[in-house]
Amino acid sequence: MDKGQTMTPSNSEQRIRTVCLLILSAVAIGTALYWLRPILIPFVLAVFFTYCLAPIIDLQRRYFHFPRALAIVTTVLLGCVALAAVGVLISVSVGQITANAGAYQQRLSEMFDGLVAALPLERWGIESSDQLTSVLDIPSEAIGGVLAGTASGIMNVVSRGVLVLIFMIFLLIGRGGAKQQGGGVLAEIETGVKRYVIAMLLLSAATGLLVGLTLQIIGLEFAWLFGFLTFLLNFIPNIGSIVAVLLPLPVALLSPELSVTAKVLVVVIPGAIQIVIGNGIAPKVMGDALDLHPIVVLLSLIFFGMIWGIVGMFLATPITAVIRILLAKIEMTRPLAGLLAGHPAGLPPEVGQT
Repeated sequence: MDKGQTMTPSNSEQRIRTVCLLILSAVAIGTALYWLRPILIPFVLAVFFTYCLAPIIDLQRRYFHFPRALAIVTTVLLGCVALAAVGVLISVSVGQITANAGAYQQRLSEMFDGLVAALPLERWGIESSDQLTSVLDIPSEAIGGVLAGTASGIMNVVSRGVLVLIFMIFLLIGRGGAKQQGGGVLAEIETGVKRYVIAMLLLSAATGLLVGLTLQIIGLEFAWLFGFLTFLLNFIPNIGSIVAVLLPLPVALLSPELSVTAKVLVVVIPGAIQIVIGNGIAPKVMGDALDLHPIVVLLSLIFFGMIWGIVGMFLATPITAVIRILLAKIEMTRPLAGLLAGHPAGLPPEVGQT
């Protein structure tokens, strides 16, 4: 009896083993996610876009009585048209930036010269401003390198988009052939992710439209491009909205036709739109669809941004929500799921029940 008791591990030892196994599993999974990113990123993007397009397919079948195959074809074509329109918008904007690169550099030099002339250089022991103005002598090779890198990045996105499209078509077909279950882990994951995706699509589209329209009324160049970037960056919680507000600022400062008031409004009005929608409307629309603590969301942004780049930051929140749901279904990992949800002592009674 004593020998059997000595061989039985205590609860503390079991917890230590569980924690060690979780740490080793996290390291192994992180390494696999990093090395398999050329395949995993298009696949996860395809899953994300499948959830985006699924309501359109259901709408066509419910109200227009389209066959599923026809609804899938029309939805994919609609998505391709939207991507083509986005590509045209980006290419036209990049072409305008390339054509006006010299003008922007001249405006920047004039602004810098005016700033240098207003500074009391003599009091600081500086007799000439040549050293300061030489900072802006940007060689044309550097500008060409930036543009070449931009073109290479666009081609990389396009080539990856073909693989995403192939994955997405097969996922849509497979989703149509499978019967939807009323309960279970997969149903809960699909419900939570679909709710998040639809809510974020509507809120981000409204934010991007309002920002683009506002910048267009103010008279800022590339107004609708900044509106589209706002739409994309809204999928990155907290950080994306700040970046979206600050993006138009350099173009506004380099636009001599804009008054000081207009340049201030370029930042103030989009910032107010982000605050109203992000802090006022979004919590009421989304509710607790993801049930993640803000610190967990921030850490997931950092982690997936490190291994998958900007695409990982877009997908970090729904992936972490899926992980929380899976952890909540396992008895041993429920406290960890509660920690992700902001309940360190464990999950509330309603979480984890099917």
